[in-house]
Amino acid sequence: MTSHDLTDSNGQGAGGSGNRRILTGISSRAWEHPADRAALTALRKLPLFDQVLRALFGFFGEKPVRLAFQANAVRVGPNQFPHLWDLYTDVCDTLDAPERYPLFVSQNPVVNAGAYGMDKPFIILNSGALALLNDRQVSFVMGHEVGHVMSDHVLYRTMTELLRRLATLGFPIVGLAAAAILLGLLEWARKSELSADRAGLLAIQDPDQSMSTMLKMAGGGSDEETSLPEFIRQAEEYREAGDLADQVFKVLALVMATHPFSVLRVSELRAWIESGEYDRVLRGEYQRRGEPDPSYAEDLSQAANAYRKGAKDVLGQMAGAARRAGETFWENFRR
Repeated sequence: MTSHDLTDSNGQGAGGSGNRRILTGISSRAWEHPADRAALTALRKLPLFDQVLRALFGFFGEKPVRLAFQANAVRVGPNQFPHLWDLYTDVCDTLDAPERYPLFVSQNPVVNAGAYGMDKPFIILNSGALALLNDRQVSFVMGHEVGHVMSDHVLYRTMTELLRRLATLGFPIVGLAAAAILLGLLEWARKSELSADRAGLLAIQDPDQSMSTMLKMAGGGSDEETSLPEFIRQAEEYREAGDLADQVFKVLALVMATHPFSVLRVSELRAWIESGEYDRVLRGEYQRRGEPDPSYAEDLSQAANAYRKGAKDVLGQMAGAARRAGETFWENFRR
């Protein structure tokens, strides 16, 4: 693999804001993982699936949901977390985001972030991430979330989070029909993280800092007590195991996990870099917004190549379960 070690002693990459390539007009398809695209397309093609989700969203209402997520958070701007605002502006400029989606910091020690909403997407960044990560790593996280928004993931991610919380509380509506939908959404959500990781990398254009972010999110720790090369070797064990990675994804499908394991994410990101796609994007060889998309069949073919035969099995099972659950829920809702 071509060396991409661009960091200096302060963890600031040579691909920082002064040297970054502005990806003018870039389409989210330039970074979307084929398994993510195929799973999301499959969900969108299910009869009544969007209507079911929008009915659920309408049950709560967008404004109450937005306020609930933002109730314990501070909006970032030129006069509120100004340094973070500057980093966020650089991220949005680099990805040529259509707008500056509202960004909030929430007092939460968990090192995480999220993009939510329906018609008005917004991003929540936990204070724990600011405490653990350096500037480049924080920018990677923000680029990751902007990638989710630009890929039109936010409606599905919001509904996944709402249904996951309802399921935890034993809410009756989940038991009726939405449990199977939730499992389908979780299956897609894990694949969507692989796409957003690519967007985060493109936002900072620094592979080492991108993968170091995942290292810290997996185990915490400071730069002095952790080793990125060791973590990469750990990730390589999964890639060298071949079919084992597919089996891990199948196990994840049985649990309420929203993210794939960090070592798998590092392995997937390295594979994308080694394929040459990352460098091609930086050279300007990427799909622009407004250009026609490949067909659904091509997405399924790419997904099959990415996850071998197991991908089609997972998608087929997810589609069947979600279709049956969606039809049942819609009938109950109309009554």
